[in-house]
Amino acid sequence: MLKSRVITAVILLVLFLLAVFMLPDGGWAALVTVVVVQGAAEWSRMARFSHTTANIFWGMTLLMLLGLIWFDASHTPEQTLYTHVSVYTLSAVLWLVIVPAWLIAGWKVRQPLLMALLGWVLLIPTGLAMLDLRLGHPWWLLGMMSLVWVADISAYFAGRKFGKTKLAPSISPGKTWEGVAGALLGVSVCIVLAWSFSPYSKHVAFLPSVLLASWCWVGLAVIGDLFESAIKRQAGVKDSGALLPGHGGLLDRIDALTSTLPLAALAISLQHIS
Repeated sequence: MLKSRVITAVILLVLFLLAVFMLPDGGWAALVTVVVVQGAAEWSRMARFSHTTANIFWGMTLLMLLGLIWFDASHTPEQTLYTHVSVYTLSAVLWLVIVPAWLIAGWKVRQPLLMALLGWVLLIPTGLAMLDLRLGHPWWLLGMMSLVWVADISAYFAGRKFGKTKLAPSISPGKTWEGVAGALLGVSVCIVLAWSFSPYSKHVAFLPSVLLASWCWVGLAVIGDLFESAIKRQAGVKDSGALLPGHGGLLDRIDALTSTLPLAALAISLQHIS
């Protein structure tokens, strides 16, 4: 299983890097659309939608994202800024308020309309953030996603080696506090190394703030991971799908990105407003 995971991860990384740096804006928008629609299909499975409801859900997801892409193409960045902030604010409310309460209370939501609304607030801001962050500069998007990957890999190996204290046994028995500590350590090392070779290396006073922000980033990633685990447990499935050998479905790979990328895009958007 580990060998399969590594091979799939390497292939995905190469394809992702080629897409981020080589695809034109239209090609990247098409790829993001495919990712979001695939995520909608997997969400439909976990939400246990009927065939008709699932088709309506992913069709509406496609129309929403295409509508935002069209709106961006036909208006100036200044005109679209507040629309984007509104979308990202919905995501922030979801991940900072609703999901923590959901996980603590152990809610079970099975109503199709509520699950559809939840899926849209999870998927649409993620797709929009992938477009916005790459538009600013491909390295922005790569950097944000790399932190999540470093946290995920560090947590995986730290958890396997040292994991004893369960993080949320009723939601995801395999996750441990030792894994979280490994994620924090891995991201911290990554930040310090990147800072050392960056143009900002002389401004050491800012490094603690950057580290604190990266730890919050890890916290958001953990929440995203746990939330998808809770939804899968509610649905009675092990993986969101079987698209990626050794990894499960697409949502199994981007669960931590759904809780982090929109908030990163929100922070950048608010800076533009100020």
